[in-house]
Amino acid sequence: MELRQLRYFVTVAEELHFGRAAERLHIVQPAVSQQVRRLERELGVPLLDRSPRRVRLTSAGERLLPEARAVLAAADRTASVAAELARAGAVRLRIGTAPGLGPRLEPALAELRRAAPGLEVELDYRPPHERLTAVRDGDLDLALVRALPASAAGPRPPGLQVTELWREPLMVALPAAHPLAGAAAVRPADLAGLPARLPGRDCDRFVHDLIVRACREAGVEPLLGRPAGAPHETLLEIGGGPPAWTVLYPADVPPATRTVSVLPFDPEVLVPGFLVTSGMSASCAGTLLAAFG
Repeated sequence: MELRQLRYFVTVAEELHFGRAAERLHIVQPAVSQQVRRLERELGVPLLDRSPRRVRLTSAGERLLPEARAVLAAADRTASVAAELARAGAVRLRIGTAPGLGPRLEPALAELRRAAPGLEVELDYRPPHERLTAVRDGDLDLALVRALPASAAGPRPPGLQVTELWREPLMVALPAAHPLAGAAAVRPADLAGLPARLPGRDCDRFVHDLIVRACREAGVEPLLGRPAGAPHETLLEIGGGPPAWTVLYPADVPPATRTVSVLPFDPEVLVPGFLVTSGMSASCAGTLLAAFG
């Protein structure tokens, strides 16, 4: 997938006309059509419903449009990000992150490296509370953190700037042989009596309490089983052991497997994600927010 393809798709989606989109982009219409079709082939879904009289977004196109706009907004700001960092004298950008957050970093970082070839980007993987401490102490320039502790998600922690950037839905993973595996979505009440392999409160208190609360609000008390370990290992155990269920972030969902089914919650159970910065100028922090938001 290329930024050019996303830009052409967004322009057509806004104009709902290939000719007008081509005029806005200052290119010929066949080039627009070709790149949008190539994007559709890469994604495996039609994004536009074409007819001789009009062009409309498909349901897949409607879902992709805000995401494509967000990616393009990040890409469009990378040049100013690089300029701000250069004026601030930065030669290395140290980012605290975690497994599964790569898709949120990749588009901005790719453009940042092209815009500022001399800027070294260093990714640092460590637990969330250590990321916060490292940003506060100056060992990291910024951090992406899911589900900040309540003290950080509410009042701003001393010395840190915290901005919510996204929300992502937790998914339910259960044995492929379970009767719920064929459902379109899973309600918390449907899971009553099935052991829950949730992250331990000492490991991920926010997600643990979030799922327990969702079950209780649905009128059921979750049956807590052994705490979940690494996603891959927990899925292997669920797929080949006694029936149980766990939760996954979308980025941790494995490719198609015969032993485990992954379904959305109904209603959605959302986890917020935050950008944490400290000690930057207001303009530099602002451009970084735009790039990684």
